[in-house]
Amino acid sequence: MFDPGERLATVFGFTEFRPGQAEIIDTILAGDDTLAILPTGAGKSLCFQIPALCRSGLTLVISPLIALMRDQVASLTAAGVGAGSLTSGNTEAENGAVFERLNAGEIQLLYMAPERLAGSGTVALLRRLNVTHIAVDEAHCVSQWGHDFRPDYLRIGELRRALGVSLSAFTATADEETRAEIMARLFSETEPKTFLHGFDRPNIRLAFQPKNNPRKQILDFAAARRGQSGIVYCGTRAKTETLAKALAEERHTTCSYHGGMEREDRRNVEERFQREDGLIVVATVAFGMGVDKPDIRWVAHADLPKSIEAYYQEIGRGGRDGAAADTLTLYGADDIRLRRSQIDEGMAPDDRKFADHGRLNALLGLADALGCRRQLLLGYFGEESEPCGNCDLCEEPPELFDATDAARKALSAVLRTGEYFGTGHLVDVLLGNETDKVTQRGHHNLPTFGVGTELDKNGWQSVFRQMMGQDFLRPDSSRFGALRMTERARPVLKGEEGVTFRRDVMKRSARRPAVRMMVSEDDAPLLSALKAQRRALAEAARVPAYVVFTDKTLIELAEKRPQNLDEMMGISGIGATKLDKFGSIFLKVITGAGEKPHPARQKLAGQTSGLVFDRLQAAQVMLMNGETGTEKPMSCSSQVLARLAKQNPTDLDGIERVLGERHCLRFGPAFLEILLNQ
Repeated sequence: MFDPGERLATVFGFTEFRPGQAEIIDTILAGDDTLAILPTGAGKSLCFQIPALCRSGLTLVISPLIALMRDQVASLTAAGVGAGSLTSGNTEAENGAVFERLNAGEIQLLYMAPERLAGSGTVALLRRLNVTHIAVDEAHCVSQWGHDFRPDYLRIGELRRALGVSLSAFTATADEETRAEIMARLFSETEPKTFLHGFDRPNIRLAFQPKNNPRKQILDFAAARRGQSGIVYCGTRAKTETLAKALAEERHTTCSYHGGMEREDRRNVEERFQREDGLIVVATVAFGMGVDKPDIRWVAHADLPKSIEAYYQEIGRGGRDGAAADTLTLYGADDIRLRRSQIDEGMAPDDRKFADHGRLNALLGLADALGCRRQLLLGYFGEESEPCGNCDLCEEPPELFDATDAARKALSAVLRTGEYFGTGHLVDVLLGNETDKVTQRGHHNLPTFGVGTELDKNGWQSVFRQMMGQDFLRPDSSRFGALRMTERARPVLKGEEGVTFRRDVMKRSARRPAVRMMVSEDDAPLLSALKAQRRALAEAARVPAYVVFTDKTLIELAEKRPQNLDEMMGISGIGATKLDKFGSIFLKVITGAGEKPHPARQKLAGQTSGLVFDRLQAAQVMLMNGETGTEKPMSCSSQVLARLAKQNPTDLDGIERVLGERHCLRFGPAFLEILLNQ
């Protein structure tokens, strides 16, 4: 049996395990059943891949999505691991090649969809292939609640018993109810060893903004991260299409995704996102499970998510490679109303709806947080932490004020109107607006009528939102969304406790996000050249770019600049097989790109055109001797590239005017693609 740490280093190129991985791997190697609930991006796959490489026999991996299986197999193959998949997406020739390798003992990890377990000969086949362990990815799918569209997951327990082997189950989403059903379905005879690890993702930056021209807010956020892969989540299908069109008009590479699209169209988007570097997908939450792209650099919510759990899961799709990732969540009155109505119009009983409004309140509390967002988010999941320094409120503390008086006035209005009205009516009472609704109900005669003129309508709406965020008030579905006080509100109403709110969220924000760089300005040209080289290799091999190297690996290469293969072997994510395949290629880029930037490039520092210059320069290096590599050397001066980056022509005629006819023939098409997709 191989040592897990040795396999980690030589195969995958990592020097140490992430928290929780080593103990889970040891448990699986000991032959014990295992249930691991780990946060998104914590490295669940390595927990079953490394045991498969440490012992004899075949590990069967049951996974929900064909695209996900294909990409995991591609990544393992690139690392020199014997892996294959048997799915409905395979051709007969592909399946035949997998069976040949299985019979020759060349495969250590075999991926299957749960539907394949229904085949009459599956158990006999797996017995013959000497399956010694079963790993279940996305194990929450065994739960019938919310996941009955994959009933074949329920066959896994029967398969485990038939083969008499140990089983490990992995998920990032398992509340107590789902966890209990996983245990009942997969581990009915014995209780597995269970690992529940922390929810913190410190590499993800958290940020919220009240909506203020939300389309422009999203476009500005994307522009500051141009060329980086991202997801924009929207509350409606129509909005995904209109926002994707707006991003495309700003010359981003983008596409939309929602449940109303044809299955083949959705699959094409999934495959494009896995393979294309820098693609933005504008999607509803239908774009979710199975998104396993490690180098998603940002996630934005154009509308408020449905709950704090949904928010955590959706932002968790960013930065799975461990490198920095940004998030932005917009929120406004309209989408809060949408989320409230979705709860109220659901089929759940009233007590469940009241609890769901509490979950949405927790998300509003995060949106209008008084301090570090990460502390509040982790606290919701029962964890304590210090201020993170990696959220918008740590970077720029909010403006707070004593809101005890305003909160008591609001609660008094709620109580004196019988807890039968929503925010709009209550604001009219506090401002002294004699609307027909106010006078018909005699609310103009209440002591609270007109006592709130120190704030305007927007101010009082913010007060009510922040009161719901601190769970003093919840809408009551049985009263058509009327606000009711919770027990938390009573000490405030009685004057026994004070309240602090944020003043800054009561104003309209005009801040434009700063450009977010993945590396320092000095290292940016080299990173661009490394990414261009990675893109060329990935396209030639027809695999996603991260299968060659992840963003985190390229960032480390750009920052550390190894000068030989020995130094390169110390870079995270470079194992022996990848060093042999790609080491010399990337080393040549590093040693050739290490000079001080040309003055023409220096003048573009901090501008989008500077990044365009870097990509043009990297493309020029690759085409210097023509596409065949045998033509007469040719290059453009740095001044010419800088002029091209600044002028940004959109057709070959415009490029020819800058480069001249001869150079345009060599470099024009490649340069045009860069200029149109910056």
